[in-house]
Order: sequence, then structure tokens, then C-alpha cells
Amino acid sequence: MKHFFTLIACALMMALTSCQFSENIYINEDGSGKMEFSMDASEMMEMVGQMGDGESAKGMDKAMDSTIVFKDFIEANRDSISTLSPEEQQKIKALEDFKMHMVMNPETKKMVFDLTTDFKDANDLQDMFKAMNNFSNFQGKGGAPQNAPSSPFSSMGEGGSTDVQYSYDGSVFKRSARIVDQELHQQSIDSLGQSTMMFGSSKYKINYHFPRPVKSFSKEGAMFSEDRKTVTFEVGFIDVLKDPELLDFEVVLEDK
Repeated sequence: MKHFFTLIACALMMALTSCQFSENIYINEDGSGKMEFSMDASEMMEMVGQMGDGESAKGMDKAMDSTIVFKDFIEANRDSISTLSPEEQQKIKALEDFKMHMVMNPETKKMVFDLTTDFKDANDLQDMFKAMNNFSNFQGKGGAPQNAPSSPFSSMGEGGSTDVQYSYDGSVFKRSARIVDQELHQQSIDSLGQSTMMFGSSKYKINYHFPRPVKSFSKEGAMFSEDRKTVTFEVGFIDVLKDPELLDFEVVLEDK
């Protein structure tokens, strides 16, 4: 359990620091696939390294390469998890189908966190954000301090102010977001406070991989792989937090 909470604390710290964020989706012909959410805080790792020894560098001076399969973790730690509050138990339970991988290497200045899950139907992808919301608000032992800045993901998914939806019918893929509670959404943005300065250069990038070439993408500025099966689109992280509809788009695939 201690190792788990250490990883949670590190991941939360990354989510509250200048990072690059990526939403990666791999879709098979039958609509199943894999979703991976990544945070790259290597820039922060380099900054801490330049600061040398000190309070900010504590806990970041040792290499780490850890993977947690949440289903196995929950089963192996049933007794310990049962002592947590019902709210904390639910947040861990919501991650049952996910894997978490974290790499931290002070020598190479690398710090990357990935949260992945497989899905049977692309129309259920919004469950990723429900779990991410639970994860980002986790306040367990060794987790984020109670007075820490609000996580930038607290507005997404279940219980948040923003609803993210996906749909795929085999030919057309759509991603759409809408603010369901304007007042709560504004509170989430305001709660970031000075953290917005940290995210000034942060980007939110989508990398979607399809089983067939992409015929059209509804936003200007997208990049395609040589075979046009992968589309990449990038916006400012703070921009998309303030206006989730910036990442509303439609992808049309070529016919089979």
C-alpha cells in the first residue's frame, strides 16, 4: 500500500506542475481498442535537477520504473483498502480496469506517467475521464496534501463540471465536450490560482490511431501520419480547460 500511495503522490504532483499532456487512442476495426492518458513532466525534472539538493528535490533523486495493475492491486490489498473511507475506496475501485506506469530518472531528466485501459466499444471512452477525475482528486495516505492546488482534471468526468463524450460508428469518430455546470466550471478554473502560470506553456495533444486512413478531420491544423491512419492535434492546455469545446471534432474514415 505504501508503494501505491507514493506513486499516487508523484502522479498528482505531476498533474499540478508544468507538464505536457497526451490523449492517445488506438481503435480497431470492430470499435475496440486502447486508451492511454500520458503526462510528461521531464521539463519539471530538469528544473528540479538544476536546483540541486533541497526540499524540492526530495523524493526525486532516485530512479523509478513502476507499473500497477489496479485489478491485481485491489485484490492483493482488500483488507487494507477496506480501512479507507468509502469515498477513497470508490476512487480506487473506479481504476480497476486501468494500469498505471510511472518512469522517473534523475540522470536522464525523464519523468513520465501513463494511465491506460482497454475498451470493447469506443462509445464507452468517456469512462476514462470518470476514472481520471477520481484519480486526480484522490486524497489518500501519502497523497496530495489537503491544501494543494486543485488538480486541473477536477472539472472533467463524473462529478465535474465538464462532460466528455465519444462516439464511433465504424466510419465516423466524434469527440465532444460540454460544460454541464457553468458555476462549478468557473470555480474549478479559479481554484487553480497561480497554477495557471505553470501551465502557460503546457499543451494538450490528441493522437488518434485508426484502422483505416482518415478522409477528413474537422479542425484546421491537424497533422497526419504518412498512411493517414494517425491524426495529431494540439491545443494549449489552459485554453482547453477554459473552453473544453476546443477539442470538439469529427473524424471521417475512408470506406472499407
